[in-house]
Amino acid sequence: MGMFAPVLIIPSTSCAQSSKSHEMKITVQSSKSIKPDYGGHRPVAPPFTANAVPLSVFDKANLDTHVSVVYAFHPPAPPNDVLEAGLARALVEYREFAGRLARDADGSRSAILLNDAGARFVEATAGVSLGSVMPLQPTPAVLSLHPSGGDELMLVQATRFACGSLVVGITVHHKVTDGRGFCNFILAWGQATRGAAVDPVPVHDRPACFLPRSPPMIEHEHRGVEFKPHDARKDHDAGGGCDGYGEVVVVERVHFSAERIAELKAQASAGARYSTVQCVLAHLWPCVTRARGLGGRDATALLIGVDGRRRMSPPVPDWYAGNVVLWARPTATAGELVDMPLRRTAELIGRAVARVDDAYFRSFIDFACSGAVEAERLVPMADAADMVLSPNVEVNSWVRLPHYDLDLGGGRPFLFMPSYVPVEGVVFLVPSFVGGGSVDAYVSLFRHDRDAFRNCCTSGLSKL
Repeated sequence: MGMFAPVLIIPSTSCAQSSKSHEMKITVQSSKSIKPDYGGHRPVAPPFTANAVPLSVFDKANLDTHVSVVYAFHPPAPPNDVLEAGLARALVEYREFAGRLARDADGSRSAILLNDAGARFVEATAGVSLGSVMPLQPTPAVLSLHPSGGDELMLVQATRFACGSLVVGITVHHKVTDGRGFCNFILAWGQATRGAAVDPVPVHDRPACFLPRSPPMIEHEHRGVEFKPHDARKDHDAGGGCDGYGEVVVVERVHFSAERIAELKAQASAGARYSTVQCVLAHLWPCVTRARGLGGRDATALLIGVDGRRRMSPPVPDWYAGNVVLWARPTATAGELVDMPLRRTAELIGRAVARVDDAYFRSFIDFACSGAVEAERLVPMADAADMVLSPNVEVNSWVRLPHYDLDLGGGRPFLFMPSYVPVEGVVFLVPSFVGGGSVDAYVSLFRHDRDAFRNCCTSGLSKL
């Protein structure tokens, strides 16, 4: 077992507890709908001449739910009317975010209505200084810093703290965009708010980017990977940070310093080089598995979102506005995984990610367009009703996305984080607010597994 620099576990709290000396009471002052500001001109370029944009096969395969993130800015911060005006100008280039989703007769999502119904903008205040509640913990208190989902596809909340600091919480529907597309939008909002033109302009032509081949070549199995039978869909609901069965889900924030990441990379290297994300996951996946106490023969999969923009040939433009994500699924038995050297775990992850290449993306498009999904009544594996993912782990990596480049006119954020997500087995990886190439992992797990998880993370579970 190797010697490691310590991994910092930042304690989280359960639904009924608070680790703060000051209560973060948020008061909503106003809520309004922001529509695109055309300045007297209507857009003329396709696809905005149409009344709706059909969802692509990647949009349809993604989660039918909203995703929320939070940014924190030091003062001085631009006034709300400036933020609103910039949002209205950015929505001219990103009309999808001001639209609404349309449903087919079977209840499935089919298109984005370009009706300019608007994005929600909420003004709120907090009666405490932001410093008194920093660092923000991944607890239910974070939910008060962003709007909850509704019919709107984009919702923004600007919360002013007593010290003059600004927290911007943003909620977007996952059928509309993925992490890269969302990041493109928030950078465009920053440009528009500062009075600059949106550059580069987004690419919107969803169906035309992903046409099936003729004849189709379905070279990979997509049942049980991106799609599952309709009767396998779960209907249970959860609330209050519980999984629907009375189990409380907490979120642990694990800090990986640049030094720690370098040691993980050195441990993983055996003639091969693995990314920061792959090395961090090679440590976290066995930790979560051991903390769960799974049986040695239980299979566990690590679901890693893979952006296809640069993997497909020809590549999809970085500024494409919709979803282009599929999932790598390295799999092992729990017994094998917890005894596996980190270099072998990194190799297992690296091979699985490499397999999600252009051929795989094309095979997925051909299958999704073949009629088999409709004929067999298949539904996406990405299911918002799944509140417990054990024995699997789902990873959303935003490490390479430039969230810290958002500038609304008062400088870049000093903190970016996902919202509190009480779904057991979900992991978010983000650039740490500490900087210097460090990474924060937000790991959702049952409260009764928390101590075992912490012990694994800090003891250097993975062996040489």
